[in-house]
Amino acid sequence: MTSPILAGLIGAAIALAGTTALAQDESTNRVAAKTDWSVFVEADPKECWGVSSPKETVNTKDGRVVAVKRGDILLLITFRPGTGSVGELSFTGGYPFAEGSTVNLDIGGNTFELFTKNLLNDKKENVGWAWAASSGDDAKIITAMKRGADAVLTARSSRGTQTKDTFSLLGLTAALEEAEKRCAE
Repeated sequence: MTSPILAGLIGAAIALAGTTALAQDESTNRVAAKTDWSVFVEADPKECWGVSSPKETVNTKDGRVVAVKRGDILLLITFRPGTGSVGELSFTGGYPFAEGSTVNLDIGGNTFELFTKNLLNDKKENVGWAWAASSGDDAKIITAMKRGADAVLTARSSRGTQTKDTFSLLGLTAALEEAEKRCAE
């Protein structure tokens, strides 16, 4: 059973992430590229984020590799002025996640669990998003990412497909410093 406080925090994270998800679907305001990461800035409301696409994607069903259609697959860290956040991690797998499922994140043997929520994008398509449960978890994950070489996210789609997306972390630290600096201005 979820406590009222945790439920409120999760609700707030979903509301903020929904706004970010829409901004990222529409943004063309790329201000920097740092190896495998890009930095974007939106003015109203002010948000800055580092984002990357996977270097490798493997989709399996019943133990066999399968070809599937997926939308944008993105790993993001977003900064919002005035929130006191050290950055909010989010992931979209380009498909709706299985109901009640979680996303597993592995960074050099350090594992984290992300909660999921399916949201409608600007095209009215149902797309799965995943986040850490708290800002403290975000901070731990970002610290591990800055020390790691890659991040592997494993999830399950609403159709039962297991996905494994590997993101390079080269350029992450520089991208996050750029995004945080731009949102501090």
